[in-house]
Amino acid sequence: MRLFAFIAIGVVLAGGNALAQTETPPVSPPTHGTPTPTNEAVGKTWSVYASAYTYIVPDSQNFVQPTITADRDWLHLEARYNYENLRTGSVWFGYNFSVGDKLALEFTPMIGGVMGDTAGVAPGYRFSLSYWKVELASEGEYVFDARDSTESFFYTWSELSISPVDWFRVGSAIQRTKLYQSDFDVQRGFLVGFAYKRVDFTSYVFNPDASKPTVVLALGFQF
Repeated sequence: MRLFAFIAIGVVLAGGNALAQTETPPVSPPTHGTPTPTNEAVGKTWSVYASAYTYIVPDSQNFVQPTITADRDWLHLEARYNYENLRTGSVWFGYNFSVGDKLALEFTPMIGGVMGDTAGVAPGYRFSLSYWKVELASEGEYVFDARDSTESFFYTWSELSISPVDWFRVGSAIQRTKLYQSDFDVQRGFLVGFAYKRVDFTSYVFNPDASKPTVVLALGFQF
């Protein structure tokens, strides 16, 4: 946990130093934790994004999942907490790729270290594919559990959304997680999101046809 905290603080400080030099780009629609860096965001200055996802889980413990990322040119750094498991942190290093204009693909392969109630190594990815007002975004990772190989698991979160206007989007979401117990191995739902300047807010409802759906409220800020 100390390593996670040190790296997270370092990312924030690095982003703060960059902010003193230049203005960062506007907020883009996020995937779980943070948006994939756009062509505008990937440059010679730091782009820092922080988010907090509040999970309201029926018949289980509610919790908050914070994430902070920093991108500069090809470099992607990320720190998460309560993502792979409760009371578990992870730190990530990735390489940003982008191609296309009207049909734009952003892809970041990553490698991460996981520590806490779950410990191990995790290769992962983040990508987005956008055309016109439609975007497909996804992130995933496979955690190789260092304590018990039978607990190794593939986590994924994906969204398909359309933005009729710049400040509003709506769509569907899907996730596979071991953060909490659910009757569904893969959970599906819908999303509604709003953005204003550097702040975005998105609400998710998973398993909407269940008697007690899971609600996720996400708040993000672009520095």
